[in-house]
Amino acid sequence: MHLMTALFWGLAGGSALLVGTLLGWFTKPPARVTAAVMAFGSGVLVSAIAFDLMDEALHKGGLLASAAGFLAGAAAFTCGAVILADNGARHRKRSNKSNAATASAALVIALGSVFDGIPESMVIGLSLLEGNGVSIPIVAAIFLSNVPEGMSSTVGMKRAGMSFGYVFGLWTAIALLCGLGAVGGYLLFDNAPAQYIAVAQGVAAGAMLAMIADTMIPEAFDETHNAAGLITAAGFTTAFILSHAFS
Repeated sequence: MHLMTALFWGLAGGSALLVGTLLGWFTKPPARVTAAVMAFGSGVLVSAIAFDLMDEALHKGGLLASAAGFLAGAAAFTCGAVILADNGARHRKRSNKSNAATASAALVIALGSVFDGIPESMVIGLSLLEGNGVSIPIVAAIFLSNVPEGMSSTVGMKRAGMSFGYVFGLWTAIALLCGLGAVGGYLLFDNAPAQYIAVAQGVAAGAMLAMIADTMIPEAFDETHNAAGLITAAGFTTAFILSHAFS
């Protein structure tokens, strides 16, 4: 039952990439709207990391395990992000950047989406280990952050002359990987010692916070400027309320 639940919510988060694909191919949303979504999603994710992931990791495995996992996750994500940036995926969550105009850069951005989705998918699977259901704020934030990512790469692939069938098929495969990643996160740590789960939750939380600082907040500030802080705070407050409402 939990496996199917993990798969469902993993696919729900990954489906945002398909939404971004359709928007990027058929429409052109204003950059400010996209940036506002990123700002709101950033606030939601920060709240979920603080009050769901890290708090649970602390109570499950203690301060050392959760803190060590958090720093390790942030360091691992940063190293991977540097490699991706050097190969053309620096602005993979920015729907208004022209660096996705070549096929190679667009494909690297797609690879970056898989990279970003690793900690996100893990979080969904790990949140089911307690038997209390998935974290709604985390799924919502993952959905909001994935839409511009799908848009960014789709625009570049379209400019490079790729067919709609190829582009949509590629993002469908990545969305399916997000679902499988959630299942993997659950299977890997089901019945694992509490300290191991705490480290895994810390790793996922650290990687997600590094991703927010590296990709989401710069996009949000780039277009919304002074409003970014208020929109991010609104996202944080919304997630805080949802987290306690569903607890």
